[in-house]
Amino acid sequence: MTDQSPRFVSRLTRNTLALILAGGRGSRLKHLTKWRSKPAVPFGGKFRIVDFPLSNCINSGIRQVGVLTQYKAHSLLLHIQRGWGFLRGEFGEFVELLPAQQRIESSWYEGTADAVYQNLDILRSHNPDYVLVLAGDHIYKMDYGTMIAEHVESGADMTVGCLTVDLESAKEFGVMTVDSDDWVVDFHEKPANPKPVPGKENEALASMGIYVFNRKFLFEQLIKDADTPNSSHDFGKDLIPKVIERYRVMAYRFRDATSGKQAYWRDVGTIDAFWTANLELIGVTPPLNLYDHSWPIWTYQEQLPPAKFVFDDDERRGMAVDSMVSGGCVISGAKVTNSLLFSNVRVNSYSEVTETVVLPDVNIGRNCRITKAVIDRGCDIPEGTIIGEDPDQDGERFYVSEKGVVLVTPEMLGQVIHHVR
Repeated sequence: MTDQSPRFVSRLTRNTLALILAGGRGSRLKHLTKWRSKPAVPFGGKFRIVDFPLSNCINSGIRQVGVLTQYKAHSLLLHIQRGWGFLRGEFGEFVELLPAQQRIESSWYEGTADAVYQNLDILRSHNPDYVLVLAGDHIYKMDYGTMIAEHVESGADMTVGCLTVDLESAKEFGVMTVDSDDWVVDFHEKPANPKPVPGKENEALASMGIYVFNRKFLFEQLIKDADTPNSSHDFGKDLIPKVIERYRVMAYRFRDATSGKQAYWRDVGTIDAFWTANLELIGVTPPLNLYDHSWPIWTYQEQLPPAKFVFDDDERRGMAVDSMVSGGCVISGAKVTNSLLFSNVRVNSYSEVTETVVLPDVNIGRNCRITKAVIDRGCDIPEGTIIGEDPDQDGERFYVSEKGVVLVTPEMLGQVIHHVR
């Protein structure tokens, strides 16, 4: 690569339109997505999942962003309207909401490629040089400017962001084969038997769901796909396999700029993965640094008082150890260990919370013991409740994951609040 100067990259990002595909149902997250789409699920104590690709865009110098929504989008729409309206339209900056509205077809979005195709008239009006297509449901920090620069310098028609995953995990991704220069020569979406990377028989090269296109090329391919009978109109299943037969598709390996090793990236699409990724953050040196001032994660947040810890008796001490506790929380004579508490959580006297992710606006009554759980927003845990100690008993009331994480929602507690936040 010949020109990675900041000025060169900034010209490219200024002329790039990012499209975040945020219409996913997120069914593997079970009851967490009963009232919200996956990108709207809270993560990391104060954020939503969608804040990560949005923040990556802003930090990369991409100030023209469209968010494509569909499934149970009200919570997501509210969040973006409240927290992402700070860009200035006078400077051509925006975060634009693009809900499924049957602009071209008489159907809703039928696939990832169709979602972009149905907004072609809007894309044309913005007239970008490059289009960056992003999944809205992954946790990572990435400078898209570097990827766009490599795309331009390589002369590719399309570039696919990729990373290595184990063979079992690869069954859930698009898996590609590349030549010695990282040109993609083969691509299979969610293969039953993923092809390993040469020399690494236990790993495969997987798509991150991040694509860079030259504008004209993208429009041509979307129209071809829309006119193709029996297509599912999906980037991974349909468009990419056809494109690599005739055009130049480059693989961009997602690496840490300092170490050169594969960078942090998490698919939090299951309860186990969601629980694990959240609790990773409480470590002394977590793999994802939320305290990095050079790459902040932006979000909407309520104006809340600081967290408070009250009572200091031997049997009734308000304390948190190896935990993250957000604003508005009150730990009242209770003990929180190895846990992550979102905003406005109250843990009452003599209760113990261990290895648990507690979403906002939860009240945990007195004398409760909660271990290895995810507590959904708005739950009011009754006094004396025990969770995470008896799998059979938990299974009768709540959802228990393959790895024993207990998911608790208001509905499971008989508290039908139908929240949309």
